[in-house]
Parts: sequence; structure tokens; C-alpha cells
Amino acid sequence: MRHREFEDPRLVQVYDAECPWGPDDDFFLAVVGETPGARVLDLGCGTGRLTIALAAAGHTVTGVDPAQASLAAARRKPGADRITWIEGTSAVLPTGAYDVAVMTSHVAQLFATRAQWAATLGDLRRALVPGGRLLFDSRDPADRRWERWNPVDSRRRIALPDGREVRAWTEVTAISEGDVGIQHHYVFPDGEELLSSAMLRFRTERDLRDSLRMAGFTVEHVFGGWRREPVGAGDGELVVVARTTSPCP
Repeated sequence: MRHREFEDPRLVQVYDAECPWGPDDDFFLAVVGETPGARVLDLGCGTGRLTIALAAAGHTVTGVDPAQASLAAARRKPGADRITWIEGTSAVLPTGAYDVAVMTSHVAQLFATRAQWAATLGDLRRALVPGGRLLFDSRDPADRRWERWNPVDSRRRIALPDGREVRAWTEVTAISEGDVGIQHHYVFPDGEELLSSAMLRFRTERDLRDSLRMAGFTVEHVFGGWRREPVGAGDGELVVVARTTSPCP
């Protein structure tokens, strides 16, 4: 099943346990904080780790995600009542409603085709006010992260809140001109194995800059890591800060 870690309640719990607060969250929280009291869109908000922190920092936050199980988990967390949660995609976004939009945890790579990515950027530009900011991350293809996604190097054990431990690993299933297919394996203590697949698009810095320009954004920064290192000298990331260049027609 594609993207099962977001859709299956059992794997949503595993995802939450495996993905605690990290330096990426610190980065996004700090940059959004440069616009105090902002109206913030978290597109692909998942289980709401950053979404809830943004609201706690004094922003007016909307979390949008197509995965019902992930949103259900987000709504159960302390502080979730301060957020507007919407089940859907970028197509449902209102026009000119947000000062800042974020896409974290490499959500940008899930828009695997050129048409999907262009449509998402177009929706985000429409949803942002003139001069609004867009922040997102994408893995740098030059880092060749997929070479470390194999049953040996990616093997890990994930401790759940109830004390159970899940064994997990990732394998690459396809590589083709910037597209990387992967499959996650999750084995529960009773021996049940659940699989989740995805196709990820690894866009170069040039690809990202060109697509943003065509969508009506100006790129302010592209960092290579969460401490704002130059591209190629950080965490193998492309961390983008862009701004809308003009009102939507």
C-alpha cells in the first residue's frame, strides 16, 4: 500500500514514535517566527508535530493533509484544539489566506510528477498573500541518500509508547532519472509485517529554483542543512525559503 505509514492507524503510531522533534522543526519554527503572529499553512501536516508547536508560538495555524488517520492522531494531541484541521490537498486552499506556508518532512518529494509539483506550487502561490513566504525541504540528489536505504544500513528498532518494539527497514525498489521508489517494512512483535511504498522525486537545486520561478516565487535562500549551511556542506538537504513575487491574477 502506498504511503501506508500515513493512512494505517497502526503505522501512524509507529511514524510518530520514529519521528520526534528535531533540528528541522527548530529551523522551520524559527523562520516562521520571523513573521510574528502569522497566519500559517502547514501543508502535509501529518500528525501535527510542528503544526501544534507553531500554534503554541502564537501563530494562527491551519493543518492540511489528505490522510485521515494522521489527522485523527493530530487532533488527539494536547494543543490541537487551537488549530484548524482540514482533510484534503492543496486544491482546497482558499485564496490569499496565509502569510507563511510550510511543507516539512520532505513532503515536496511526494509530488513525483512535474504536473503534480507545478499544480501544488500554483495552489500555494494562490493561497499566500502577496509577499507571503513558502518554506520547504527536499533531499539533495547529490547526497545520494537512496544508497543508504537498504535492508542492512536502514535497519532500526522503534519503541512504541506501550512498550512494544517494531523492527523496520527500507529498501529501494526503483531508480529512474530522479525518481526513487522505496518500500518500508515494519514487523510487529507478533510477527505481522506491514509494508508501505512511495515514489519520491529528487529535484536538483536548479530544478527547484526553476519551478518556483515559473510558479511566481522568488527564491530567497537555499540551504544545505538545518544550520543554514551552504548547499553541499550540510545535512544533504535543500532547504528552501521563497516569497511570492506578485498578486495572483
